[in-house]
Amino acid sequence: MKKIVKVTGIVLLVLLVLLIALPYFFSGTIKEKVKTLVNQNVNAIVNFEDVDISVFRNFPNASVVIDDLVLINKIPFEGDTLANVEQIFLTMGVSELFKGTSEPMEVQKIIVDKAQIHIKVDSLGQANYDIGKESTTPTQETTTSEGFSLNLDHYEINKSNLIYDDRATKTFIALNNFNHQGDGTVSGNTILLNTHTDTKISFNFDQTNYLTNNDLLLNAIIELDLENQKYTFKENEAKVNQLPLTFDGYVQLSEAYTDVNINFKTPSSDFRNFLGVIPETYAKNIENVKTTGNFEVDGKIYGKVDDTYIPKLNINIKAANASFKYPDLPRSVENITINALLANDTGLVKDTYATIDNFTFRIAEDTFAGNGSFKNLTENILVALQVNGTLNLENLEKAYPLILEQKLKGKVKANLTTNFDMNSLEKEQYQKVKSAGNITLTDFAYASPEIPNEVAIKEASVNFEPGVIRLEKMTATTGASDMTATGTIENMLGFLFTDQQLKGNFNVTSTTFNVNDFMIVSTDEATESQTKSTTNLPEGSLKVPSFLDATLNFKADKVVYDNLNLSNTKGSVVVKDETALLKNITAGIFNGSIAFDGLVNTKETTPTFKMALDLSKIDITQSFSQMELLQSLAPIAKALTGILNTKLNVNGKLNNDLTPVLQSIKGSAIAELLNAKVNEDASPLLSSLDSKLSFINLKDLNLKDIKTNLDFNDGRINVKPFTFNLKGVKINASGSHSFTNQMDYKLVMDVPATYFGSEISGLVANLNKSDLENTIVPLPIGLSGTFSNPAIKVNPTTAIKELTQQLISKQKSAIKEKVGNQIKEKTSNVLKDLIGNTKEQKGDTTAQNKKESTEDKLKDAAKNVLGGFLNRKKKKDSTK
Repeated sequence: MKKIVKVTGIVLLVLLVLLIALPYFFSGTIKEKVKTLVNQNVNAIVNFEDVDISVFRNFPNASVVIDDLVLINKIPFEGDTLANVEQIFLTMGVSELFKGTSEPMEVQKIIVDKAQIHIKVDSLGQANYDIGKESTTPTQETTTSEGFSLNLDHYEINKSNLIYDDRATKTFIALNNFNHQGDGTVSGNTILLNTHTDTKISFNFDQTNYLTNNDLLLNAIIELDLENQKYTFKENEAKVNQLPLTFDGYVQLSEAYTDVNINFKTPSSDFRNFLGVIPETYAKNIENVKTTGNFEVDGKIYGKVDDTYIPKLNINIKAANASFKYPDLPRSVENITINALLANDTGLVKDTYATIDNFTFRIAEDTFAGNGSFKNLTENILVALQVNGTLNLENLEKAYPLILEQKLKGKVKANLTTNFDMNSLEKEQYQKVKSAGNITLTDFAYASPEIPNEVAIKEASVNFEPGVIRLEKMTATTGASDMTATGTIENMLGFLFTDQQLKGNFNVTSTTFNVNDFMIVSTDEATESQTKSTTNLPEGSLKVPSFLDATLNFKADKVVYDNLNLSNTKGSVVVKDETALLKNITAGIFNGSIAFDGLVNTKETTPTFKMALDLSKIDITQSFSQMELLQSLAPIAKALTGILNTKLNVNGKLNNDLTPVLQSIKGSAIAELLNAKVNEDASPLLSSLDSKLSFINLKDLNLKDIKTNLDFNDGRINVKPFTFNLKGVKINASGSHSFTNQMDYKLVMDVPATYFGSEISGLVANLNKSDLENTIVPLPIGLSGTFSNPAIKVNPTTAIKELTQQLISKQKSAIKEKVGNQIKEKTSNVLKDLIGNTKEQKGDTTAQNKKESTEDKLKDAAKNVLGGFLNRKKKKDSTK
């Protein structure tokens, strides 16, 4: 007995060791099997991280786990990832592990976890899932059947995402968080699958969105007749959002076409089913909603499907004498009637149509009704609509659990009919749009966290005419702002039904327009954080609306922008492509006037601007204290009072609140001081300059009619040379400074010699007063540092040297003039003597005697003059 137990124990131990060792012995075989399967059957690049084998995880069966499988397409979808699977779990008998690479392995269970599958079909009908290799020989056909064969008892796909993007049929389906599992039983050539599916589905067809992340639940028993390729739906239940449906029917495949015959309907006629169509996020919990009346969906999808035809449709949606009331809301929606049809009678896609014969409801005393039709849905959609009724917007929230970030109130009255086709809208052929009627809005109010104040529209009236919509009148207020508007809208329907911008022309008048009342709060967290820490007013990104293509002619008695107040403002703004083009804008500002043209572009991440401004007769003190740009261009001006003209051409980047980024601006300016005075106490620079130059008083500056030119680029303002006077002192100035007020300026003062006093007393002894006053000396002055902490360098040495040279030159000139006069005088006297002697000596001497006598006298006269000049010059030099 002991020997039997011992032998049995040894056998079990050996088996256990073998079971443990099996994965190591056969992992290579499984990997080879996978590689062989891929190479034989798939025309794609396949990679996987590892293949793991275990005989204990599903004992007595073996399990194979494939990690991180990636399937990448080749031409014509080269580089696209068809599938990316985190893990594939296979279950098979242990005996399957002992089969060679050429023998098929039978798989009993397969589980796929976290797969990302992206199926594409291009406009030519080529599909990226068509990666199977074609068999060219009987040997290859036999080989392709080898590898893994399926005899599934169970399969699962968990937490996966599937996308089907068919450009040929303009169909897009996305299944997010897709979970599907099934158990099968086999009877001959028939398999009966019991399946469960839950996912969120999105569905677009021909650029029209029909479902967006809607809940889909499906429990289906499907009979698979593999021999006849017929798949029959039995005992099936589905739920779209919260709308329950039951369905049955079949799909049968053949070489020429697919035969479809499916019927579905709501399991009951309770009006609660209607609320189930609405996404749960918006419908909320409908379990406790009180309903009356009926709602039914009854549909049929049938017919043959091939490259030309789609299934025929007949889906009826009906409600009668219905109402609903949410338990926590005061109002109910009553007298609900719905009669709608979605149909296709021919199987041709273009013949799909929808009609709404009647849709009415009542909330409190307000009744609203409408009807319409949508034909030719996949080509040039033909639309016919009619609405008539009154709706109090406040009652919407009281009757239905709307999720609104803003509060609405006001009353809408509509009486409108319209007929149009989508091609006419897209081609902007608005003359083909046939509309008539009107819509009025009274006592409307709109409040949102994104804007600082409630927008209140006292009255708005819109008339619809063929080809155009007229805004007859709109009066509105928000914060401190008010406005009245009239105008025309060219393409309201194109704006509503296509991606067109809203086009129109409007005339707007206002008594007060405060730009801060229209500031849009940025969603950027950093901006919100900054807003909370700096101000109580919303502050964020001002954007030119992207949906507008309009011209606004405006006139406002008062416009408030930041800290600026403009009066009698008028002009035009053309808004298009997120750009505002400003034309002929004029306004009163700083006791003068401003006129400007330009543009503001907010299309890019960083807004930009370009402006040409003409400021006429503005008050210097007001303008330089309130306009940051002017402060940066001429910081010294804050010490001036008076009147200024200036013209600026400037461009650059903008902050989110549309104020200039100073370091980015480029441009030029011309400034003219019409009349100004200096308050040196208001400027450290002027105070320091005044203290350095004791012989001048800056209060005596003559700043009338001074003109200067500036240009600015790369953060620096360059001032071209200009001249002004300070009580007889001519001053030339030029240089530059940065927007951070770093200076580099040069002044040259033409100073009269008399201002130098004792420093030149020895030099002016021989000059008369007139010569001294007319002697001008250039005094260079360098300005650096900042305007608030200036560094002033005065160079008197150069000035004194220059003055000395001038005075010496003047003294030389004076001496030469004096000597010259003496020579003239003596020469004149000599000539007179000569002439007199000639008369007295007539006939007494010879000609030779006359010549010698004259020469001697001239020589004596010259010696006397030059001797006196040299003596004096020498004396002057010794004095120096």
